[in-house]
Amino acid sequence: MTVMVTGGAGYIGAHVVAALAATGRSVVVVDDLSSGRRDAVPEVPLVRLDLADPGCVPALVTAAQEHGVTAVVHLAAKKRVDESVARPLWYAEQNVGGLVHLLHALVQAQVQRVVFSSSAAVYGSTGPDPVDERHPTDPVNPYGRTKLVGEWLLQDAAQAHGVRAVALRYFNVAGALRPQLADHGTGNLVTATIAALRRGDAPVIYGTDYDTSDGTCVRDFVHVQDVAEAHLAALDGLEAGTAPDVLNVGTGHGTSVSQVVERLTALAGRPGSARALGRRAGDPPSVVADVDAIATRLGWRARYDVDDMLTSAWAATAPQVGARTS
Repeated sequence: MTVMVTGGAGYIGAHVVAALAATGRSVVVVDDLSSGRRDAVPEVPLVRLDLADPGCVPALVTAAQEHGVTAVVHLAAKKRVDESVARPLWYAEQNVGGLVHLLHALVQAQVQRVVFSSSAAVYGSTGPDPVDERHPTDPVNPYGRTKLVGEWLLQDAAQAHGVRAVALRYFNVAGALRPQLADHGTGNLVTATIAALRRGDAPVIYGTDYDTSDGTCVRDFVHVQDVAEAHLAALDGLEAGTAPDVLNVGTGHGTSVSQVVERLTALAGRPGSARALGRRAGDPPSVVADVDAIATRLGWRARYDVDDMLTSAWAATAPQVGARTS
C-alpha cells in the first residue's frame, strides 16, 4: 500500500507521514509548501502541487499511478477560523475546490479509499455535553462550512464513484512528537500563546464572559501524535470495511482556554501574565468530543493527556543550542 498524503509537509501531515513510515507503509506527499516544510518529510517523495489550481488534476493522476497509490489522507486545507470569516470565498476555493480537484484525480486513477481531515467546527455551538457524530451539524464560521461541504462531497462521490471515505472530525490539535515536527504557525490557542511567551509578550485570551465554568471557551485538546495514529486506524478500518462515514477524534475531556494559558505561562515561568480581550467572531462557547464511536469501530483512543500535549508543544519550540539568532 502506498498512501498519498496531501498537505503532508504541514504540521499534522508530517506527523501522519512519520506514523505511516513507522508501520512500513510507503508514502508520497503532495504539498504546495505554502505552510509546510520540505525538511519535515525529508525521506519521502514530494510532489509540489496547489490543489486549488484546476490544472493540478493531471499531475495528481500521474503521481497516483506512478507511485501505486491505493489510499489518500487528505489534509491540505486552510484552517484559521478568523481568516475564514474575513475571506470566505477564498476559503471555499481552497478547501472545497481543492477537494473537488483531488476527487476528480482519484476517480481517474481509480483510487477509492480516502481519509478526510474534517473538523469539530462542523458542529458549531454544541453546549457543555460531549457531542457525538449524530449531533446536528450547524457550523458558525466559513471554515466549518467548508469542512461540512467536504464531507457531503465525499458522500456523493461514494454513491456515484464507489469512493470509500471516512471523515475524521478533529477537535483541537496541538503538541509535537519531536522538535523537528513542531507547529510553527500561530493560528491556534496553543501556538499563539507559546509564540507570545517566547517573544516576552503577554498571551491573549479572547472572551471571558462565555457561559462556561470560568467564562472562557472550553475545548477538547488532543495530542497530534494521537491524531496521527487515528489516521492509521482509519486506513485500516477502510481496508477492513469497519470505518463509518464520520468519526470524532478527541479525548472526550474539555479544558478551558484559561486553563491552557495558565499551564503554558507556568511552563514559561510567567504565571498570570495573560491579558483578556473581547470575543472573536465565530468562536462557540464549548465543543467537546464524544469518542465512543471511534473506540468501538476502530479500536482507537487517545493515549496522551492535555499536560503531555502542552509540555511537548512548549519543549518543541525551545531555542536550539547553537542555532543562529540573526
